[in-house]
Amino acid sequence: VLVDAVVAAEDSRFFEHNGFDLPRIVKAALSNLKAGGITGGGSTITQQLIKKTYFPDAQKTYSRKLSEIILAIQADKALSKEEIQWMINAFTTGEIPDYQMSAMLMAICFQGMNHDETLALTFAMRDSGDVLDLSGIKGVKVDKHSTGGVGDKTSLILTPIIAALGVPVAKMSGRGLGHTGGTIDKLECFEGFSTSISEEAFLKQVSEVGVAIAGQTANLAPADKKLYALRDVTATVAEKSLIASSIMSKKLASGSDAIVLDVKTGNGAFMQTVEKAEELARIMVAIGNGAGKKTYAVITDMSQPLGNTVGNIVEVQEAIEALNGKGPKDLMDVVYALGYLMLKAAGVAEDEKEARTMMEKVIASGKALDKFADFVEAQGGRKEQVYHPQLLAKAAITETITAPEDGYVEALNAMAIGTACMSLGGGRATKESQIDLTAGIRLKKKIGDSVKKGECLAELYGNDAEKCNDAKELVQNAFLFSKEPLDAPETVLKYITA
Repeated sequence: VLVDAVVAAEDSRFFEHNGFDLPRIVKAALSNLKAGGITGGGSTITQQLIKKTYFPDAQKTYSRKLSEIILAIQADKALSKEEIQWMINAFTTGEIPDYQMSAMLMAICFQGMNHDETLALTFAMRDSGDVLDLSGIKGVKVDKHSTGGVGDKTSLILTPIIAALGVPVAKMSGRGLGHTGGTIDKLECFEGFSTSISEEAFLKQVSEVGVAIAGQTANLAPADKKLYALRDVTATVAEKSLIASSIMSKKLASGSDAIVLDVKTGNGAFMQTVEKAEELARIMVAIGNGAGKKTYAVITDMSQPLGNTVGNIVEVQEAIEALNGKGPKDLMDVVYALGYLMLKAAGVAEDEKEARTMMEKVIASGKALDKFADFVEAQGGRKEQVYHPQLLAKAAITETITAPEDGYVEALNAMAIGTACMSLGGGRATKESQIDLTAGIRLKKKIGDSVKKGECLAELYGNDAEKCNDAKELVQNAFLFSKEPLDAPETVLKYITA
């Protein structure tokens, strides 16, 4: 009743008069005369009574204004760009307390946001901090983002391939929180590699080497960082507009001309179904295009880990194998799909066949591997570890998981494998957790492969015997077997280009 009383009349001048709004009364009278009867009015006095009862302070405070916005959302009234900008600015500067913003997040989860509101929220978070200016770098700068998965090392393979084809890649990445490290953690497997580089050095490297990957600065979309921390403790992470605006605010602040999104689906992904993944992808593509950035997405399968490794150093080694032309099919299918969209966005390739041919050539010639080595060296890493990955650190313990029966691998639970990797020390339970870069899992069998009893299914690498034993059980239970042969699942499911 309170919500209806306060907002039903949609009186935008509610706080500008004392219950006698002469302009609105005249307007209402004219409307009634034209219609030949009463068509509206009468709610202003009710609203003023409620204002005096519930909001006795004549000063319109931050807290009170946010309360109005929350009431508007609850009444299914669209928020204006100005209201959303004010809200994000006030929250970022600490003028809106967490408890009120929590109520706001809950209201959004219940009611959702339309396209204009989601776009405004994204822009407000983008503009809460620094926005990189990449205009000094020649060419179309293309960024890539993945919604996360198990064994997803595509950035390590894709960025040097695209850079070797003359498309500059300026990428800001984060550390992993969960089953494995993020791109930054994986790159730090190379001795001396640093992602803490100045903006000037970052831009210079993209211009000279063609690719740079740096850690996200504290002032890149700080509103998103603060808002996400609140979403995490209030169970409001899963709302699609909040997810999309969180991802895209950082991508837009990173300054690239075009954005390609890898939206995962399956038991190892945040979006469990193709339908939900596509819905999220379309929202993010609409945001990117609405911001004037050419934006594409691809829906990819995460019902089993991507590639054959899960961890940090083991994934770096697999990425190097891929750049040497020895990558597994499922992994390379995703790399080529994303690469196609990046080359399309840059205007370098017209169709998927042409793009794939170009990428295969730079791999076969060794140019992509050389570009990766140059990139690692430019950021302080040991170049020889790219050409000789056996020089990377190794775990002290290796455990083998064997097949309990003959048959075919019917299922391989990606989330269970990710959890096993984290239990080995390969991921973070909290932001303060230390990652064991040598811990990981190498899969020897995946969905559709035939197995014999006693044959190796996976190898586990770690440095703590107790952790290895816990992980062994998780990995063993992640496999399901069938007596009947079956095909491996398709990895690239759908392109979203408009």
